[in-house]
Amino acid sequence: MKSLVHIGILGLLLFLAVGSSGTLAQESRNSGMSCEALADLRSLTITRAGIIENSFDGSSYCYVRGIISPAIHFHAQLPLPENWNGRFLQWGDGGKDGDLDYANHRVAEGYAVTNSNMGHDNGVEPGASFAFNNRQAEIDFGYRAVHLTVVAGKRLVREYYGDRPQYSYFEGCSQGGRQAFISAQRYPADFDGIIAGAPAFNYQGLNAAGTWNLQRVFRDDLVGNLAVDTEGDGSYDSLSLIDVLHNKVLEKCDANDGVLDGLVSDPLSCGFNPNVDLADVMCPTDSSDGSCFTQAQLQTVNDLYNGPRDDAGRQVYPGKMFGSEPHWPRYYIPWVENNMGPSKLTGVAGDHMNYLFYEKDPGITVPDVRDINYQAKTDGVFPEFHWVDWDINDFFSGKGDLMKSITDANDPDLTRYLVDAGGKLLIYHGLIDTLIVATDTINYYNDMVDATFNGSMTKAQDSARLYLAPGMGHCAGGPGPNSWDKLAPLVDWVENGVAPESIVATHRNDADQVDNERPLCTYPEQARYVGPAGGAENSDNWRAENFECR
Repeated sequence: MKSLVHIGILGLLLFLAVGSSGTLAQESRNSGMSCEALADLRSLTITRAGIIENSFDGSSYCYVRGIISPAIHFHAQLPLPENWNGRFLQWGDGGKDGDLDYANHRVAEGYAVTNSNMGHDNGVEPGASFAFNNRQAEIDFGYRAVHLTVVAGKRLVREYYGDRPQYSYFEGCSQGGRQAFISAQRYPADFDGIIAGAPAFNYQGLNAAGTWNLQRVFRDDLVGNLAVDTEGDGSYDSLSLIDVLHNKVLEKCDANDGVLDGLVSDPLSCGFNPNVDLADVMCPTDSSDGSCFTQAQLQTVNDLYNGPRDDAGRQVYPGKMFGSEPHWPRYYIPWVENNMGPSKLTGVAGDHMNYLFYEKDPGITVPDVRDINYQAKTDGVFPEFHWVDWDINDFFSGKGDLMKSITDANDPDLTRYLVDAGGKLLIYHGLIDTLIVATDTINYYNDMVDATFNGSMTKAQDSARLYLAPGMGHCAGGPGPNSWDKLAPLVDWVENGVAPESIVATHRNDADQVDNERPLCTYPEQARYVGPAGGAENSDNWRAENFECR
């Protein structure tokens, strides 16, 4: 009897020991690897791993850098295990990228974040020059970098935390918006929810338009420039014509939403016609003092509003939205304050056609992209190509089809992501965005509704929603409500099934006080004033509760 009891006790102890060992083993697995130990992973090329301080809130987190062959550099910001919220976030890029971007505020919120340089370093290959005769770099930039960074990031999450992320998200604007669309179209398993702001999905089209717009403004030695030389000394010192134009647009369309607030809330319904509505401010001669338009300047206005077409009349890209005029100088108008080099020229369009449009690159950039009279040297080992010589008729000629297949994210059929994978897509776009025109995003959304949901807007809104921000510029800024937490509504939608009927956005003045607030409505609805009668022009009434989505 004693022996049986003894055996029973030993068995119980053995069982407890095994159970305890199993629990400890499980705890060990759950704790994952130390941050520094991530540098020794055999399946990833890690160049750095250590604890650093978050400049946003002073907290500590695990910082990891690595390389994906041949040239994609990536990094991960991993909250300490006790601070991790169980979520993974891929942070999007901007412009032509070429650097590592941080999302310190999201790390402070508990997100494990990754980002990459998209396969090149802009410190040695600025702008689009990284793509010069380099197909691998173009592929990495087009679609490979964002996906493989996600794969590497999720592997690091598993190793560091001992568990997979409960939810995975993407957040990006502009180039990041293009990456968002690329992910939804090509890699539907990567994310549970995607935020795409001002998406550069029609990548070749928008860059073709940027080049064409600059050609129209710079044509014939700046005869139609909307900056004016008021001193007669050859310097374009005044932008007063932009103010004249913008005020005319506001006179025509500001009140369409019932509120006189200096915003065109529905540019697509604005009936402004430059040929008619500028008739009373046309110059009697072919020179302007900044208060009237010459015929050449009127042509420039029409060109920017209409957008580029080729000689067969095919629309390459939409024209600028009504109400966006004050943002034109930053991107397209050469004048003394930008040293005759608007950012679209010196930033993203001046070299795009050299390196990122044709299957075979036509040549390197000219010494000074602002010199419109420079004759490109088309011979030698490295011939030159000048943006002023680019032909809009090349767009539909087939010459750019290979690069379109690498960089564009135009496919409206998102069945694999929105239906099969059950993903959620939240798109937003500022209506006075001059770099990437919101009309293109609206057109894509409508095409997506047709291709993915057989034209049912109701079904589409169960999975994908679009929000248009009146008076908001490119990704941020502008005189309209332009600030809100982009990620929180998506997380609530994905994890709790609460789709955002509207998103409250605010605008702050120079004193950092909220002076305008209203809901951004789920497209196609728009915010309409329903506040105190007769109070629509009182800015004290510009609060979200005084607007209704209709």
